Amino acid sequence: MQFLFQPIGTLEDNVVFPNQPTCCLTDRWPTPVRDSHVFVENAASLEGWLVRRIPMGFLYRWFGRPLLRFQDSERAHHRSLALLRLTASNPLGRLALRTMYKPRRRLPVTVFGHTYDHPFGLAAGMDKNATALGGWESVGLAFIEIGGVTMLQQDGNPKPRMFRADASKALVNRMGFNNAGSESIAAKLDHLKRRGVKHGVPLWANLGKSKLTPLDDAHIDYATSLTRLWNHVDVFVINVSSPNTPQLRTLQNDDHLVRILMACHEANAACAEQNGRDVKPILVKIAPDLDDHQLQTVVLTAKGNGGAGIVVSNTTVSRPEPAHPKEKRVFAEQGGLSGQPVKDRSTELIRQVRQLAGPEWPIVGVGGVASADDAWEKIVAGATLVQAYSGFVFEGPALTKAVVHGLHRRILDLNFPSIQDAVGRGHDP
Repeated sequence: MQFLFQPIGTLEDNVVFPNQPTCCLTDRWPTPVRDSHVFVENAASLEGWLVRRIPMGFLYRWFGRPLLRFQDSERAHHRSLALLRLTASNPLGRLALRTMYKPRRRLPVTVFGHTYDHPFGLAAGMDKNATALGGWESVGLAFIEIGGVTMLQQDGNPKPRMFRADASKALVNRMGFNNAGSESIAAKLDHLKRRGVKHGVPLWANLGKSKLTPLDDAHIDYATSLTRLWNHVDVFVINVSSPNTPQLRTLQNDDHLVRILMACHEANAACAEQNGRDVKPILVKIAPDLDDHQLQTVVLTAKGNGGAGIVVSNTTVSRPEPAHPKEKRVFAEQGGLSGQPVKDRSTELIRQVRQLAGPEWPIVGVGGVASADDAWEKIVAGATLVQAYSGFVFEGPALTKAVVHGLHRRILDLNFPSIQDAVGRGHDP
């Protein structure tokens, strides 16, 4: 049995060491797999070992991820963000991040008033307070979603509130929209702007409702945060689907959702007129636990009331069987489940939304994206863009390059002119 570093270039690019011992024999040359960050078990000719530079994803899997297991999940999260921010705080650090992790392929996607370098971005929850924007851009993400951001600063739910199930590649969290508040985050972004810090990728903001705000005043909460962040954000996402704020999911109902959208559109138009610019796209993020009737209602309500698109989906309150019996304790924790267990449900919802809303209404797919195959499934189901959160926890920063390069191979192998031509092709007749 041989483990082969997957090469990044062509077969001719590899360095061959012909005198290595053999442990199995066939008449085939080892098949290179380009642009990946994982190992491949290769039962091919062992006339030589093909060696390439050590992939950074390998280092994370073998060294970084095991170290995280000895740390509290939330503390590990904050330390990782701090390290990314520190690394990206100087030109040499940003160069190192770009060299190791930034994709070397472009898959342009034009949607929501921007052309994205490729369809892969950061989901909300990973960087709530815009802590490491330069780091995320340096590792090659096409867009960054901060938040959830609420009108009021809030500490969130009591700790511990984040739990990791490594064998299942899943997270359970009941964070409760802990964030610095939209006023503070807007001030931070304004400070970066005054310092001349420019972001080369679109910045999205996930907006949530403050816990202290009554449901009947939710529209004021969302519209206030939108107004405060308007000058710094390119796309807004109305989050009415987090399971960790009491009664928040009731805002997916007709009357509440219409009121929120109308208030946000009014604030959007006022900011656009004041600044002499176009209005910003406003999307709605939904839960994966909706039944068919609820899904139809929220999709048609969002589309019919000016929603520019939809994000599918948030975390789930359902619980499948864990991959290992020891993880039953993690799955029993209250909160939203993300990662691989929600992948298939999210993809199925994308198909249903495309059927309900039609191919022209953009869908953003999120939930269980940890490889190029996962991203491809969501794209051919109907997603124009895809996002990851838990995938970065379990795969590390090399996930961006792995996903983008893998998607690039797919469109070449299947002769699609562009990645946008593949959207919905697994669903459309």
